[in-house]
Order: sequence, then C-alpha cells, then structure tokens
Amino acid sequence: MNKFLKEFKDRGFFYQCTSEDDLSKLLDNEKINGYIGFDCTAESLHVGSLLQIMCLRLLQKHGHRPIVLLGGGTTRIGDPSGKDKTRKILNEKEIDHNIKNIEKILKNFLDVKSPKTKPVFVNNYSWLKNLNYISFLRDIGKHFTINKMLSFDSVKTRLEREQSLSYMEFNYMILQAYDFLELNKKKNCALQIGGSDQWGNIVNGVELIKRYYNKQAYGLTTPLITLASGAKMGKTETGAVWLDKKILSAYDYWQFWRNVDDRDVIKFLKIFTDLEISEINNLQNKNINELKILLANKATTMLHGKKAAQNSEKAAKEAFSGNSLGDNLPSLKITSKDIDKHMNIIDLIILSKFENSKSEIRRLFKGNAIKINDELLKDEKLIIKKELFNKNYLKLSIGKKRHIKIELA
Repeated sequence: MNKFLKEFKDRGFFYQCTSEDDLSKLLDNEKINGYIGFDCTAESLHVGSLLQIMCLRLLQKHGHRPIVLLGGGTTRIGDPSGKDKTRKILNEKEIDHNIKNIEKILKNFLDVKSPKTKPVFVNNYSWLKNLNYISFLRDIGKHFTINKMLSFDSVKTRLEREQSLSYMEFNYMILQAYDFLELNKKKNCALQIGGSDQWGNIVNGVELIKRYYNKQAYGLTTPLITLASGAKMGKTETGAVWLDKKILSAYDYWQFWRNVDDRDVIKFLKIFTDLEISEINNLQNKNINELKILLANKATTMLHGKKAAQNSEKAAKEAFSGNSLGDNLPSLKITSKDIDKHMNIIDLIILSKFENSKSEIRRLFKGNAIKINDELLKDEKLIIKKELFNKNYLKLSIGKKRHIKIELA
C-alpha cells in the first residue's frame, strides 16, 4: 500500500475511497495536488475541522501539494449536508472577512515555505460568480439526474423529516462537483478529501471529471470524530473550541486537550499530533495524565507555538497549586467604573465567558463549583468590590479546571 494511504489509515483518518488501488498506484508514481474545501460561515474554524487540516498536513509530509478551497461562492448558498435547516445567509463583507481570517488560521498549521508542497489557497467565488445559468445547465447540469440527487443523505434526510430544503441548497452538490472540475482543469487537482457526510458530493465530482474530461480523479473521506462521551467533536459544555486565539486563548485550548476523556487520548494522539505511530504505540502504558499533557502540548504547539503551550502547562500547574497570581493564567481586565456600577459575581462570570446562562451559573453555585481566590463562594448575589483584589488581581475559578485572572485596571 502507498505510504500516504497507509499512514492515513493507521492514524484513523480513513473512511471511504473511490478506486483505492488506482489511487495507491498514482501516489506511488507521482506527487499530486489534493484539495479540501472549507465553508466560511464563521470567522474561525473550530476543532471539528481539525481532522481535515491534519489531512492537509499529511499530504505535505508525503510530498504532495494541498489545495485549500475557501468557499466564498458556495458559502453564499450553504451546504445542506448534516443540517436540518437552511444556514444563515451571510453578506459579501462578512464572507470576505471570514475567508481572510480562516486562511490566516490555516497557515499556522501548514508549511507555507516549501516550494514543492506550499499550499495553494483558492476562492471558488472567482469562477462561480460569472457562471452563465443557461450554459451551466446545458454543459454541467445534464450530467446529473434528479433521481440520484434525491438519493443522497443530505437531501433524503431533510425530505424524510419533512423539513424545508430550498432549491438553492439542492443545487449545492452540483456546485461542489463543479469546483472539483475547475480545480482539475486549472490546478491539475486529482484528489478531493472530505468528511464522510461529503461522500455523495465528492463522488459527483469524480464522475463529472470522468464524463467531462475523460480523466480519472479520486475521492477520499474521513470518519465523523466523536468524543468518547458521544458528543460531537468541537463542541463542549462551554461552546465551540475555536482555532482563533482572539476567540479562545491558548490556555483554554490547551485545557480542552488536557481534559479529554481517558478513552480518547491514544486515538487523539494519532489523529491530532504529528507523533509517529510507532512512538504513540510505545506510549500506551504510560501514565494517562502524562499522556494528556503530551497531547495538550503537541496540539497547542501546532496552533499557538511552543512557548504558548509551555506557558499554558505552567498556568495549569499554578492554578492547581492555588497560586492565585499565576502570570500565565488567562486574564480579563475590568475598570473601577465596573466596580462603581456594582457589578455582581454573575455579571463577572458572564463577562469572563465561562458561562452565558444565569440559570446555569446559579446551578454551579448550588454545586459549590465557584471560587474567588481559591475560597468557596456561596453568595450568588455577591457584589465585586476592590477589597476582593490582591494587588489589583483576583482569581475566579469554576470547578477544578477553569480559572481566570481578573485584573482591576
């Protein structure tokens, strides 16, 4: 088996492949261009997209060039895959902002210096915006049958549930297939990788290239990654785990990996780090907490850099030891004006972004989960006063794992 495909399988990336033997032979004989598409519905990706990013890194590792398609055109429509209702339609300014920010995030993960494997970033709006509807129907639409389109899960599920599916969304699969066709023509792209929910769309693209250009292209999909708890990857009790440090600090990102379920650690070391498989296999009998710290450090280094990972580990140790003035804890500044307005503890917790529900915060109080300066807090009506600050700082803690340093500026 080709080395790229073998590692793809060994790491747990593999779900389905079109013409796997032929793809293996191609990868043995050539360095190819392969693409993954990302919708730009938010200004940041979250860890739910991280498996796809790791696929791009693996392409580079084996000498192939990744193409990153940022869906400036298709985001204007919205992918119905895995959705039970129409996505919110963004305006052009919002989409352009999201594209720029997502590209910046992806460059943290990819090698942008190597001439042979440097990623190519493309925006499908550049070719979709000028499509002639009649020509598109005649040249591309004729290759798709309604019978087959109705059989895909993204469509079938919505219809079976009697949920609305707009004609605009129904066209999404044709546009995605057309993207692959365009990339095959303009960038010599031979492979599309995507999540398992994209299988139908990817197969459409492979078949369209075959019919239109009489050329062989390939599709490869990854499994849906869930936590051992059954929760969807990328979602936590406190919200999405974003890949933008403006939205989620390096410390909170580190804590996400440090606190994964014991059952997920080895699997996540394979999927979300660059550690060699043989090295990971030799770690299986190590202390689970040491492995979690290794996972957190490797994952955080990849996105935020080695120093941020080291500082996050140090901050976690300081918080656990009760050092309320740890320099590496994430911080929040408030002013004397906030104090003068009689800010209460619930307002402060919401401002810290630990929770956004007052009823949930009251539940935490009842569970003895809230501390200030490592002392248990019982009064949910507590007014924040200057006397609570030690040298203009106080430490707010929710449970054993969430801590923030509040600075009085």
